Amino acid sequence: MKPEQLRKMNFATICVHGSGGVDALTGAISVPIYQSSTFAFKNAKQGADIFAGKKEGYFYTRLGNPTQAALEREIAFLEKGESALATSSGMAAITITILTAVKAGDNLVTSNMLYGGTHLLFKQTLPNLGITVRKVDPSDPQNVAKAIDKKTKLVFIETPANPTLKIFDIAALARVAHQRGVQLAVDNTFATPYFQRPLQLGADIVIHSATKYIGGHGDTVAGVIVGKKEFIKRARNEVNRDIGAVISPFNAWLLLRGLKTLPVRMERHSENAMKIAKYLSFHPKVNWVSYPGLRTHPQHELACRQMDGFGGMISFEIKGGKKAGETLMNSVKLMTLAVSLGDVDTLLEHPATMTHSSYSLEELHEVGVTEGMVRLSVGLEDVNDLIDDLSQALKKI
Repeated sequence: MKPEQLRKMNFATICVHGSGGVDALTGAISVPIYQSSTFAFKNAKQGADIFAGKKEGYFYTRLGNPTQAALEREIAFLEKGESALATSSGMAAITITILTAVKAGDNLVTSNMLYGGTHLLFKQTLPNLGITVRKVDPSDPQNVAKAIDKKTKLVFIETPANPTLKIFDIAALARVAHQRGVQLAVDNTFATPYFQRPLQLGADIVIHSATKYIGGHGDTVAGVIVGKKEFIKRARNEVNRDIGAVISPFNAWLLLRGLKTLPVRMERHSENAMKIAKYLSFHPKVNWVSYPGLRTHPQHELACRQMDGFGGMISFEIKGGKKAGETLMNSVKLMTLAVSLGDVDTLLEHPATMTHSSYSLEELHEVGVTEGMVRLSVGLEDVNDLIDDLSQALKKI
């Protein structure tokens, strides 16, 4: 089936069949793993033309590989973007995006609540490169508008945000950025293109830690950037060429495999998360639950407008603070105490001392991350078993 015909199909069908076609060389339905560092030229002229960019082709996997190219094509197709670049990690994808869009002397505007690794990049590394970072609360797009000046080159947000699950209005933020000639980048890791497609809402760049839901099985580390052809070309040929944050062919293949089951996994993650969020909402030892699918979530209506589902991430606060949270995490039997997310296994962690320990306590309190907050990445197990596990652990507090 041709790509233009597939575009009319539903998301799950596209995930299974891809952008169309099988391996041109062998007819393989599963994209081969081209586990080679180097590719031979037919003759000297072909080699010179490929190096000069006059002809398409491969010569060294740091600069491109057929398995990587297949993954990039599929991710761009699902996000409805022009082009994509796969990288060695989610942080590599964020770093390459920033260094492509922003140079020394410029600034970027971002959220005051970000994943801990992104926070460290913005707090330590970027200032050392002469890039200023301005943090605001993007819940009100006017906060972003006020922070933009002539040297602003990028607005960067996560939505849903890690770990608070706050939702930001992508369309409104895109309008604010574009009115001032600035690009908007959205970290879409929590939602995936199954539940949210920022480019269709006006964003310019989409970023994924593909380690999470796109891979889905906790067995690979990778990142992806999706955007306009020209931007991705610069990211690949000017920035990643020198940084070398290249994805391995095997990891690219694992992500291609993960994409085929993304819809069924995300449906189960979301279904389980909704039931657990409701259970926790009525538990006497829980102060509050943050899950976009709950009507009690402050941005529930916005989530309904810009998302097709609410995902598998939940944050909640245990009564009794840090000590009670530790008791819960030490008492679960089925769930796994571990960072990361988007795995088939249910994972729980303590943001204040783990994923977001790069924030000071004052910074955490400012954005609503308390010492009693627990972040839960709901897996694919039977939800009744997960609730039973939470129930027995909560009894020990």
